[in-house]
Amino acid sequence: MIHKYTIPGTVNLDGHKCFNNPDTYDDFHGDLIKFQTNLIDLVDNKVSATFYKFGDGDYRFLKGISVGSAKPGNRALSKPYSEINLELHNNNAQKCDYYTCEIYPENRKEFREVIKREIDYPAEYGYGLVGNKWLTKTFKGKIGVIGAQPKLELIQKLLEYNEYKDYLGLDKFEDYIYFPQKFAADNLDKLETIIKPQLERSTADIFLLGIGHAKSGILYKFKQFKSVVYLDVGGGIDMLAGCINTKRPYAGAWINFRLRNFDYSTIDYMNYNKGNEKYL
Repeated sequence: MIHKYTIPGTVNLDGHKCFNNPDTYDDFHGDLIKFQTNLIDLVDNKVSATFYKFGDGDYRFLKGISVGSAKPGNRALSKPYSEINLELHNNNAQKCDYYTCEIYPENRKEFREVIKREIDYPAEYGYGLVGNKWLTKTFKGKIGVIGAQPKLELIQKLLEYNEYKDYLGLDKFEDYIYFPQKFAADNLDKLETIIKPQLERSTADIFLLGIGHAKSGILYKFKQFKSVVYLDVGGGIDMLAGCINTKRPYAGAWINFRLRNFDYSTIDYMNYNKGNEKYL
């Protein structure tokens, strides 16, 4: 990877050729600073905003293509596309405030096809700023997480250890908002009854979230439940839970802290490669 696409405090083992092409993205470092400044300003000024992270799986979901995580029965859906209101998911996906996407040219092309605009920031910023702990250190005392309940419970257990607290630069997350680990996109009305009361009781000023394809249908609405910043970091939640594939973007230096007596069979892994493990 050429220096142009580095993020301080991280290692990127993603072998995509775009990271060796200086023409892939114009001002990667300059826009990273703008992204960080934007987040700080939003939180400090108590401006609510939603950041939607787009990936190739979201493209397949919004197009109704039964492949990978978008295939009914795998993760987002338990029922076929013919039994959900896919148009509603597509319409709601247009309603967020900011959009991030990996700088892969093919992903940005897919993004433009379904979201019909240009991205605001590279999704790599979210991965990298979890990976170098900038987010947890910068928003210490203000930050919560939204994700699958088993992963969030694991994060809570990891944060019982001082070594992990020191690693993240915080003692705890202010709120843990539990999201269904599977099939969350089946029924948006039911999903709202799960998420709304949790957010209404929350105290955090910014949330990191990784909620799969159901975000297309409901993320824009989080601001109605609680007026704060919602940053979709996708696999960044897997970093925090100690189960990230270190070949995912900007995860190469991340330490996967693990618990010796935890039942990891409850965790829905995303191609975990057991890289950089350290047991507590």
